[in-house]
Amino acid sequence: MQTTWKGTISFGLVSIPVHLYSATKEHDVPLHQVHAKDGGRVRMKRYCEEEEKEVPYAEIAKGYESPDGRTVTLTDEDLADLPLPSKKIIDVLAFVDEGEIDPLMFSKAYYVGVADKAASKPYALLRDALVESGQIAVTKIALRSRESPAVLRVHDGTLVLQTCIWPDEVRPAAGIAPEEDITVRPQELRMARSLMETLSEDFDLEQLHDDYQQALQQVIEARLQGVEIPHEEEAGEAPDNVIDLMEALRSSLRRAKDAHPDRTGADGTEAGAEPGEAEAGSVEERPPPRGRAAAKSTAAPRAKTAKTATRTTAPKATASKPSAATSRKSTTAKQPATAQKAATDKKSTARSTATKKSTTATSTTARSTTAKSTTAKKSTTTTRKPAAPRRAS
Repeated sequence: MQTTWKGTISFGLVSIPVHLYSATKEHDVPLHQVHAKDGGRVRMKRYCEEEEKEVPYAEIAKGYESPDGRTVTLTDEDLADLPLPSKKIIDVLAFVDEGEIDPLMFSKAYYVGVADKAASKPYALLRDALVESGQIAVTKIALRSRESPAVLRVHDGTLVLQTCIWPDEVRPAAGIAPEEDITVRPQELRMARSLMETLSEDFDLEQLHDDYQQALQQVIEARLQGVEIPHEEEAGEAPDNVIDLMEALRSSLRRAKDAHPDRTGADGTEAGAEPGEAEAGSVEERPPPRGRAAAKSTAAPRAKTAKTATRTTAPKATASKPSAATSRKSTTAKQPATAQKAATDKKSTARSTATKKSTTATSTTARSTTAKSTTAKKSTTTTRKPAAPRRAS
């Protein structure tokens, strides 16, 4: 691997001689500029305006044109002798959590290797310290005629230097996102999260490939062989506006579940749905009960059920204890029956009392009548005249 930069990592008073190697490469099909009429190659020539002739690459230098039109020529020696501390030193400025650096600032990555065996121990020390702390090192480096902020982090047991752009080079995002207040319903959020989980199942970043490069290579091969160029079937136009967001989410989830059938639960529920919960958004499709009539018709079976539950809970051995709500309903259902029973008992008591009074009065009357009859008999017996004596014959 070709060395890109040579220098030293300065970690306090610890120095680590290192080399940088490009950590990434871009696969691309090399295309040249040609004349569309005859296919002739079009080349860029280095032409000097002063001498009006082409000059070789070895005579090319960098220059700067001032606002007043003057030109200053800078040679490679001038750029190499810049009074810049970060020219050959990667100075560690601080250690921060990785989340404190916005990924938008990351640029190109370089593997960091040791320049000699003596650097192995401090290299391992810095690497292990970063792994144990879970932090990254903030540095600065002058690379390819440009000084940039950079971070040192660990990837597969190797230090990686990732150059960054300066914070003021990040453009503000104001005015790009929707500014009006948009309310996302819980059903839509649950459906979106379920779709996210389904799409993420068994995802492997290593399986991604560049479809554009493959399609371009197919076109080039077809041109070389003089056959018809393969064409992709035209896809339908995407809608300009999502009218029914929930329906779009449901369709997307069904399509994703067809590609990942193992995401469907054993009970047939959707991925991410709560147990016993219907498909998100279906609650809104049910018409709510209308007026008091619907409420009464709904409440009547409940009362009947509570009454039935009251009758059937007499046996001691029950399958499960009734809930607090059922107990309240049963108590409520028992109250009218208890009141009715109390009223019935009062009426029975009143009738019994009246009967007793009537019986007592009747017996008293009978006794009075008997006493009167006895008195009359006595008086009759007392007033009867004695019989006359018989005459002798």
